[in-house]
Amino acid sequence: MKAFDPWSSKQIDNKKVFKEFGLKKFPEAWRKELNHYLFERNIVIGHRDFEKVLNCVREKRPFINMTGIASSGRLHLGHKAIIDLFMFFKNCGARNYFCVADLEGYTSRAQVENLEQAKELAVNNLAHVLAFGIEESEAYAQSNYKIRYYSFVFEISKKITKNAFEATYGHVDLGKMSAALLQYADILHAQLPEFEGKMPSITPIALDQDPHARITHDVAKRLHYDLELPSFLYISHQSGLLQGTKMSSSNPESAIFLDDMPEDLHVKVSNAFTGGRETAALQRKLGGKPDICKVCELLRFHYPDTREVERIMNECRKGTRLCGETKSFAIEFFTKFLKEHQKKAKDKEKSARRIVYGK
Repeated sequence: MKAFDPWSSKQIDNKKVFKEFGLKKFPEAWRKELNHYLFERNIVIGHRDFEKVLNCVREKRPFINMTGIASSGRLHLGHKAIIDLFMFFKNCGARNYFCVADLEGYTSRAQVENLEQAKELAVNNLAHVLAFGIEESEAYAQSNYKIRYYSFVFEISKKITKNAFEATYGHVDLGKMSAALLQYADILHAQLPEFEGKMPSITPIALDQDPHARITHDVAKRLHYDLELPSFLYISHQSGLLQGTKMSSSNPESAIFLDDMPEDLHVKVSNAFTGGRETAALQRKLGGKPDICKVCELLRFHYPDTREVERIMNECRKGTRLCGETKSFAIEFFTKFLKEHQKKAKDKEKSARRIVYGK
């Protein structure tokens, strides 16, 4: 695996990414120290240079907390883990930059036909982001940001060649190349003198986004600014509800969206792959397979009580819990969660529109 496309909806081989691109496993001692469900449930699986940020957390020194979401489709639960991790570092006292990547969504995704569509998607998605507790002053849209950001994108463009891009991503698509340049600027720009200046930074990403991280490191070394190489945390990508897929906006049946109605949620969870036995009797005799069950994965990624998640999975393994019981439990929890979240998002629509359109 010399290159892979982070815009693809195909699942990647995690072991190959770690082996071939030098990612480090996340140490058990750090999981206990950081005391958050994303660490204790092994959802954060790897890192690049996280030691620098961890030392800032320990010593209560400032660091940059930067992440974002594309504006190419509706937000789904697969995005929520990234937002939850952003909120964790925000609560650690970080300097926060949350990007809604509407320009990236427009340039890299065929389903986004024009910039206005991308901006409207950004408004909708940003309302959901703000509903999780991110403040208006901490978020920005690529299409409506400070002029210094755009000049920095052009500076970055001179530090990467066509051959380097193709070797990393496996293709040279002009729209995706533009989107990638914006991503490098998003990750690095907060260290410019006009913003926070040189300091450690953390960007949580899904494992399939590692090509962006590797080129960002290369670009940072070539720029004439005094920059700290950014650190990255890698989150195991939440897989889709259907076997062999990752949760993706481009595959609606694989995802639970933050604006899904209760009836949609009920159908999707009811039809989700569980790997259950052929009959209830066999399930009770042989036990279930929670490690490949998509419903158990939903709970592992999002249910707040770790002990309860472990109890459900253990009961499944022993055969004392059937798949239907777990599905009913998940439907009840996520129905309540989405109802409360959607109400908060509705209240944030005006703030989201101000960020995207400046009014």
